[in-house]
Amino acid sequence: MRVEKLFDGVYRIDRKIATINSDPNVKVYNEELIKNDGIEYRSWNPYRSKLAAAILNGLKTFSINEKTNVLYLGAATGTTASHVSDIAHNGNVFCVELSERNMRELMHLCERRKNMFPILCDANNIDFYINDVGMCDVIYQDISAKEQALIINKNSRMLKKNGYAYFIIKSQSIDISKSPKEVFEHELSLLSDEFEVLEKIDLEPYDSMHLFVVLRKKA
Repeated sequence: MRVEKLFDGVYRIDRKIATINSDPNVKVYNEELIKNDGIEYRSWNPYRSKLAAAILNGLKTFSINEKTNVLYLGAATGTTASHVSDIAHNGNVFCVELSERNMRELMHLCERRKNMFPILCDANNIDFYINDVGMCDVIYQDISAKEQALIINKNSRMLKKNGYAYFIIKSQSIDISKSPKEVFEHELSLLSDEFEVLEKIDLEPYDSMHLFVVLRKKA
């Protein structure tokens, strides 16, 4: 079995990518657990995680490491957030989620993973959590809403200068009457002048009508 390091905390094992499991012997979403040389890895499914899909589709800017503090907007039940938790095992992952149904599952996950913190809230209402979260190194946004650029602009108040943001634009949540390309261009035009666009990654074949955008906050 060949293990290749792609980024801090992210590995390629044969044809799969994986993270080191920070909760040994426990699965989060029925992913495969792989043991090699005394280390247990969790396979990272690109059909279940847009970050995994972006990595497989050539992501170059990966700014999460073991000490990173991440504000995760739209954490859902914690599939991707759990892999971020593996990578940032000495940092914190603040998981904002609006759905009470998703939050019930997310809370069980956060009880097991001490660097994950659940926040039941609309990501538009940052005053609800800004004092608890503080300043973060990375924002990751994966939200089904019409005003996606507005949400990340608001939350950029919590991003450190030169910090990075991973912004997934979901075209069908914004305007189904326009082509995805038109929606992507419009949302990017609405980003705050504080952001610099570093990468734009198509997520096909893992996800359709989504664009994965890497941003950096200007100093």
